[in-house]
Amino acid sequence: MTAVILALFLANAGTLSGLEISNPALFQKSLAAAAQAVRQYGLLDDPAAQERVNRIGYQVAYHADFDDYPFTFAVVDTPLPNAFALPAGQIFVTRGMLDLGLSDDMLAALLGHEIAHVTSEHFLKQKKRATWLNVASSLLSVGLIAAAASDRNDGYVGPYGYTRDQSSTAAAAQAALTGGMVFTELLMRSYSREHEDESDEEGQRYAAAAGFDPNGLAQLMTRMSERISQSKVLGYWQTHPFFDSRVVAAEARGRYLATLEPEPSEEVDAYRTATQTALLEFAEREEKEEQHQGRRQAQPPSSPEIDLLKAMALGAWPSGAAAESLRIENLHRLRDTELERLATSRDYGRITAAYRRQMDTVRSLTPDSPFLAVLSNELADLRRQSEELYAQSIGIFDRGVFETPFLEAFLSNYPDSPRAPNVALLLGISYSRLGRETDAVVHFLKAWESEPAGAIAEDGDSPAAAAQRGLRNLAPVLTRLGSLQHLASQDRDPELGQRAEDRLGKLVGSYDDITSGSEYLERFPDGPYAGEVEEQLNRLADVLYKEMLTYQELRDPAKAIARANLILTHAPHSPSAQRISDERLDDQVDA
Repeated sequence: MTAVILALFLANAGTLSGLEISNPALFQKSLAAAAQAVRQYGLLDDPAAQERVNRIGYQVAYHADFDDYPFTFAVVDTPLPNAFALPAGQIFVTRGMLDLGLSDDMLAALLGHEIAHVTSEHFLKQKKRATWLNVASSLLSVGLIAAAASDRNDGYVGPYGYTRDQSSTAAAAQAALTGGMVFTELLMRSYSREHEDESDEEGQRYAAAAGFDPNGLAQLMTRMSERISQSKVLGYWQTHPFFDSRVVAAEARGRYLATLEPEPSEEVDAYRTATQTALLEFAEREEKEEQHQGRRQAQPPSSPEIDLLKAMALGAWPSGAAAESLRIENLHRLRDTELERLATSRDYGRITAAYRRQMDTVRSLTPDSPFLAVLSNELADLRRQSEELYAQSIGIFDRGVFETPFLEAFLSNYPDSPRAPNVALLLGISYSRLGRETDAVVHFLKAWESEPAGAIAEDGDSPAAAAQRGLRNLAPVLTRLGSLQHLASQDRDPELGQRAEDRLGKLVGSYDDITSGSEYLERFPDGPYAGEVEEQLNRLADVLYKEMLTYQELRDPAKAIARANLILTHAPHSPSAQRISDERLDDQVDA
C-alpha cells in the first residue's frame, strides 16, 4: 500500500516542480557525504527543532531562485556549534549552534549564508576540495569492507534472537567507516575571504527577501562571539573565518537592506512540495537502478543514502499523502525488523513509542487525516501482541532462564509491571559483569528508586535494598566517568554520592581510556566536569596521534588506522582529529 500511494503521488506530481537535479553524479556524491555526516553525528531527536530549521530554511531558500538541486536541512546531534553545506544543497546545523539561543532572524541569516555557498558553487570553485569529495569518504574503508565481506562471520545467534561476536575485520570496517564520516564536516573548511564575503552578502539578501531582519547576520555573529571561543582550531571559526571584517560588512549592509513582506505561505508550501517531489523522484530512480542491476532481493533494507533522501523528503513537506506514505514505511521497517526477533525479546515499547510520536505529529498537522485511523489500528494490534506475551514473559522470568536482551525488552514493554524492579536489578548485575559500568549504575538506580528511601531495610531482600548494596559495593571500583557522574548526581545516599564525586574529581584529569571520556561528554555534555574531561580527551588523542605516526614509520598501516579511528570516533573535535583530516586532505591534493 505504501509503495502504491507514493507511486500515485509521484505520477500526479508530474511537472509540479521546476526543480531539477542538474548533475546527478555530483548529487549522488554529495548525498553520500551527507549520509556520512548523519552516521557520524546522528540526527537530533527533537522534531520541534528540526521543523523550525526546515520552516525557516525553506522560507529563505525560496528566494534564492535556484533550481539546480533541491535544498534540504537537517540538525545533527553534536554539541560543537557549527553549520555547513554540501555542494548539492544538503545543509546541516548542529545542536550546539541551536543551543546558542538563536532568534529566527539569526537562524535565517545562518541558513541564508549556507544556501549562498551552494548557489554560488563555492565548493566546486575550490577544485581541490571537489576532488577530495570524490575520494575521501571511500579511501580508507573500501579495502576493509571488501575484507569483511570475504571473511564474514554471522556470529552466534542466541536462543533469544540476538547476534553477538562480530568478526574483527567487520568491526574494523565499521570503525573505518566511522573514521571517514567525521571528514564530512571538514569538507567545507577554510573558504576564501571572497567566498565568505559573497555568502554573507547573498545570504543576508535572501533572508531579508524572506521577511527576516537583515541585521540578523550581525546579531548572529555578535551572539557567537559572546558564546564561542574565536579559536581558529575548531568549530565555526574554522569553517567560517574572517570574523571581524564580516561583522563590519554585515552591519553596513543591514542599514541599507529592507525587510520585505514574506511571500504567501501557499507559495513557500508549493516550493517545499516541489522539493519533496524532486527528492522522491531521485530516490525512486536509484531504487529502480539498484533493482535492475540485481543488487537487491525482493524487499531488502534501503541503502543509507536512500533512507536519508526519504527522511529529507519528509522534512521538506511533512503533510499529505507522500509524507504519510514515508511515515508508515519507516514505521513498518522498524516494526518488521523487531518482529523478526524471538517473540519474548521483541521491544514493543520502542515500536509503540515510535507510532505515538508519528500520530502526534500527524494530528498536529492534519487532524482529519484518515492516516490516523490506520496507525491507531496498527498500534492497537501491537499492544495486543505485547499483552498476549506478558504471561509467557513472566513465566520465563520466574524460571530464571533468560539472556540480557530478554530483560531489556521486558523492561521496555512492561515498565509498570510488579517485576520491573527485579528486572532492573538483574540488568544492573548483567551490565556490571559485561563491563558496561554506566548502564549498570543506571539500572541499579532504577531498582533502588522503586521504593521510598526511608522504607528500605539495608539488610532486606527487596530489589531496592539489593540495588543499594550493589551500588555501594560497585562505587569503589568504578572507572567509567559516566557511571560515577550518575552516582554522584543521586540524592538518596549523600555519603555514597560524595564518594562518587570525590573519585570522579580525581579521575577526570588522569583517566586513560578515551572511550570513557567520549561517553561522559555524550551523556553529560553540560556536566560539571565536561571541560576537564575534554582536556584529558584531547591529551589522550594526542598520545594516539603520536602512536599513529610511529606505526606509519614502521609500515604497520593496520595499527596506524586503528589509532586514527579511535581519535576520529571518540575525539572528533580534538586538534589531533583536525591534524589527521588536514594531512589526508593535503595528501590527496598533492596526489
